[in-house]
Order: sequence, then C-alpha cells, then structure tokens
Amino acid sequence: MREFLVEITTTIPEGTSPNEVDERRAAEAVRARDLAATGHLARLWRPVGELRSIGVWRAADEAELHEKVLGTLPLRPWMTLTVTALESHPNDPGRDAADARS
Repeated sequence: MREFLVEITTTIPEGTSPNEVDERRAAEAVRARDLAATGHLARLWRPVGELRSIGVWRAADEAELHEKVLGTLPLRPWMTLTVTALESHPNDPGRDAADARS
C-alpha cells in the first residue's frame, strides 16, 4: 500500500443538531479503529490548539484512498481534505521498517 499524508479540517454545518454531531463522532471513532486494524490508518495527530487532524493513511492508490477509505468516514461530508502522496526518503531512519511492511 502507498502512504498519504492527509490533513483534515472538519466543519460542522450550522444548524446541525448536537445529537447528530455526537452520533457521527461516535461512528467516526469506530470506523477509525476499523481502518487502523486493516492498515489503512497508520497514525493520526491533532495539532495543539487546533481543530484539525493530520494523519498517515494507506491505500493502493489515491482513488482507493478517497473512495474506499476516507469516503467511508461518517464525518466525511463535513471534511475538507488535503492529500499528499508520500514516498520514502533515502535518509529516512525508519525506511527499513517501512520497506518491510510493503
């Protein structure tokens, strides 16, 4: 699988009920665990003091990433995404471990 750096900003539409927000967030947590278990979600961070996420996601290609991975997130309709395809740098200290997973 290829790796992608994905920056996610979620904006809840005005007028959305708190109940719907809570339900989607709970479903999002479950889906994230499922995607992590299948190797599609490798890491996920939240910058301090910000309401956005930065993660390393894996998929066969960018089309699969959008359709079968990110597209399955319950909060996806409210998300703005920036996707950057990644490749290993020759000086990456974790390169051998990453190559072993490929």
